[in-house]
Amino acid sequence: MPTPLNTNLAARMSKGEPVFGATFYSGSTVAIEAAGNWELDFAFIDAEHVPVNVDSQMEKLIMAALLSGIAPLVRVRGTNEWDIRKSLEMGATGVIVPQVGSAAQAREIVRAAKFPPYGRRGGDASCRAAGFAGPDFKWSEYMEAENARRLVIPMAESYEFFDNIDEILDVEGIDIINFGPADYSISRRISIDYSMSDPEVDEKLSELIEKAHARDIKVMAPCIPTNAGPSA
Repeated sequence: MPTPLNTNLAARMSKGEPVFGATFYSGSTVAIEAAGNWELDFAFIDAEHVPVNVDSQMEKLIMAALLSGIAPLVRVRGTNEWDIRKSLEMGATGVIVPQVGSAAQAREIVRAAKFPPYGRRGGDASCRAAGFAGPDFKWSEYMEAENARRLVIPMAESYEFFDNIDEILDVEGIDIINFGPADYSISRRISIDYSMSDPEVDEKLSELIEKAHARDIKVMAPCIPTNAGPSA
């Protein structure tokens, strides 16, 4: 049986197509399976704020997503290289890393997630991402493929990120930036509003989109309200 992968997310984004997903704060696979059944593009699986760690429970959530046809993106606890590497080796399509405020942190993430020449990710072929070193496994092909298909997604959720935005976005190996309006608002001590109606929050999202897109980096942001609204 081939190792399950999900490269549809990156392929669609490379064409400029919008993609949609949902955030999951539970150790249950059921909601992720339902999201796949409704043909969402990705599952944002949280390990930062809930009692879910990068362990056998996370492995089940990742597998539920892959087998349901939805890309698993794991939000790890920080720049811990073991969390990042294990998430990707379990089969996560990408890792989302919270509270990034400097280029040095961004480089730590890339170092943990990417093989040379971009990073220094530790390797072991006895994992799902490597097909458990099955027939015709070649290290060179595996490392090249992993660098291309696993997404690195730092979070922009503080004023420190925006103080250092150009240096962060210039770090090679970043694929997507995830904007977090709540934590940004907390860092600035302004009203928290996921609809991003606060002028400062909206301004920062616009700045992020402009500067990220200029570097061919995609942007993730909350979709509020969660319906399309009346047709124009």
